[in-house]
Amino acid sequence: MRRNDLKIAVAGLGLIGGSFYKASLKAGYDTIGLHHDDTDGFGQADIVIVAQPPEAIVPWIKRNAAMFKPGALVIDICGVKEPICREMQHFLSSPESSGRFFFVGGHPMAGREVAGYENSLADLFVGASMIITPFDNTPVDVVELLKAYFKSIGFAMTVVTTPRRHDEMIAFTSQLCHIISTAFARDARVKDAIDFSAGSYADMTRIATQNANDWCALYESNRGALLAVLDGFIARMDEFRQALAGGDSASIKRFIAEGTAAKQEELSRRQISVRRGDEPYRG
Repeated sequence: MRRNDLKIAVAGLGLIGGSFYKASLKAGYDTIGLHHDDTDGFGQADIVIVAQPPEAIVPWIKRNAAMFKPGALVIDICGVKEPICREMQHFLSSPESSGRFFFVGGHPMAGREVAGYENSLADLFVGASMIITPFDNTPVDVVELLKAYFKSIGFAMTVVTTPRRHDEMIAFTSQLCHIISTAFARDARVKDAIDFSAGSYADMTRIATQNANDWCALYESNRGALLAVLDGFIARMDEFRQALAGGDSASIKRFIAEGTAAKQEELSRRQISVRRGDEPYRG
C-alpha cells in the first residue's frame, strides 16, 4: 500500500497522540484525530494509534473492536507493554474480537517535560526510536508496514522486542530516572538551588515534573520490573555511602571508574546502533 493510500487515526490528542497526529499530517497521510471518546471516522483507518491512559487502552479497543476496518493495524503507545499485550492477546483469541484487526504494542522513545496537545510537535519523533512488541503470530508484512510508517514520520529506527523485555528496560531507562529526579527535587535545598546551580542540577531535575495520575499508573503497571531496578540502584547508592562514610578512597575511585567505563561502552554501542539503522523483521 502506498503512503498516500494509508489512512491514519489517532485516538487521544495529548502530547504524544497530538504529535503522531501532526507528524502524520506533515508526512502527507490522510489523518484524523479523535478527542476522548470520539469515534467518528476511525472505522476507515488502516492504522489506529491508541493514545489513551494505560488503564483506558484495552477497554477502548474492546469497546470499538467491531468498528475497526477489517485488517486494520491497531497500536497502543503506552509506556508499559506486558499487561496490555497479555490482555489484548487473550481478547484477539476470543470470538468477541471477530479477528477483524491486528494489534501491536508500541512505545515511542520521545517526549517533553510538558503535556497537552498545545505542546505537541510534528517533529517530536525525528531521530527517535520506536519500540514495538508484535505477537509471535503477527504477520511480517504488518510489522514492515508499521516500520515504514514510523520511518516516514521521523523515527530513526524501529526496535522489535518482547513485552517483558520492553518493560524491564523501560523500568531502567525511563521510570527509574523519573523517580530519581523526583526524589532529588524533593530536597529542601531546592528552594535556594537557582543561585548555586549549573548544568548538573538542571539535568537532574529536568524530568521531575510529572502528571501524578499518569505516572502512578505506569509505575504500578510495571511494579515487578521497577522494584528490581530500584533495589539495584539503592544497593549501589548504599555501596557508595559505605565507602564514603568509611573513608575508603579506593572503593570511591572504583565506583567512579566503573561508571565511566560503562557510559563509554554505552556510547560506543549507540554509535554502532545508529550506523546499523533499521533491520528487516523476520518474525
